[in-house]
Amino acid sequence: METEQRLKRLCAAGAPSGFEGPAVAEARTLLEPLMDEVWVDRLGNLVGVRRCGKPGAKKLLLDAHLDEVGLTVTGMEQGFLRFAAIGVDARMLPDREVTVLADPPLRGVVACLPPHVLSAEDREKAPKVEEMFIDVGLGQEEAERRIPLGTPVVYRSSFLRLGERQLCSKAMDDRVCFEALLRTAELLRDKPLNVDLYVLGSTREEVGGMGARVVTQAIGPDCCVAVDVTFGRAPDTPKDEAMVMGGGPAVGIGPNCTRWMVRRLLDGAEKGNIPVQKEVMEGSSGTNGWTMQICREGVATAVVCIPLKYMHTPVETVEKADIEDTARLLAAFAAGLGEGDWHD
Repeated sequence: METEQRLKRLCAAGAPSGFEGPAVAEARTLLEPLMDEVWVDRLGNLVGVRRCGKPGAKKLLLDAHLDEVGLTVTGMEQGFLRFAAIGVDARMLPDREVTVLADPPLRGVVACLPPHVLSAEDREKAPKVEEMFIDVGLGQEEAERRIPLGTPVVYRSSFLRLGERQLCSKAMDDRVCFEALLRTAELLRDKPLNVDLYVLGSTREEVGGMGARVVTQAIGPDCCVAVDVTFGRAPDTPKDEAMVMGGGPAVGIGPNCTRWMVRRLLDGAEKGNIPVQKEVMEGSSGTNGWTMQICREGVATAVVCIPLKYMHTPVETVEKADIEDTARLLAAFAAGLGEGDWHD
């Protein structure tokens, strides 16, 4: 199956933090043919392993989170839904179409007071979450019957091609990176490895990274790579704070990134003629790598990111070439790991 087809299936799943089941189910179907064993743990994390067959082999863990940002229903007034945000910036919400993940799901729109009834001062302010509501076209009694409190809500959007090179959808953060892991496993399928390769589709990254932390504790990898998205360059992003779209994956450099892993990633990119960018991460990387690194006695960690425009909106946009180049980079890293590569 082609990358675009798989990614469309992954992004279509409505799965905000804590409610990742639909994305995990879709991801499991795609991962199972590429692994020796696949399972889902008690926190809902999807884990696959390809064993190299060598006694005492070291373990490499590749992670991409499967949860997306969203909302959760907190109350109802005359059939209109009040809500809290799960990783969503309130400025992104007015006039958005959403899907309320009830049984069956319902379409809705995020509404707030129209500008005609606002004061001049209020028109200049970004609306607050508590000032907005979701209209699902129901009265109070029917809304209470069909939509339990705590029901998750996600953006509704179409999966679009922008020009010939870019793909646009909700939930690209971080389903595009899980697709990169699937592609990595494909590239490695017929190659011998010196390590046991673990692929993780983690949960709850957008609310603290608990999923990846639990799996890292359980597996005890010798090294891990957190694969996530970073800010892609657009007219509204400062050039020194964003990566070039189509310029290849960004390799993190900073306290969250183990030096020998960074060197090996960059060397592999040079040898394989793989375009990469360097992203300085002077503190927390904002990825699962930050919590994975301090599991057990400490885990050698790298961070690799795909540039993405319009993060945490329903129109997150990536370059197709960056997905393939990320997979090539990770495959080169995994295939080349040997006994002498595990220290600075």
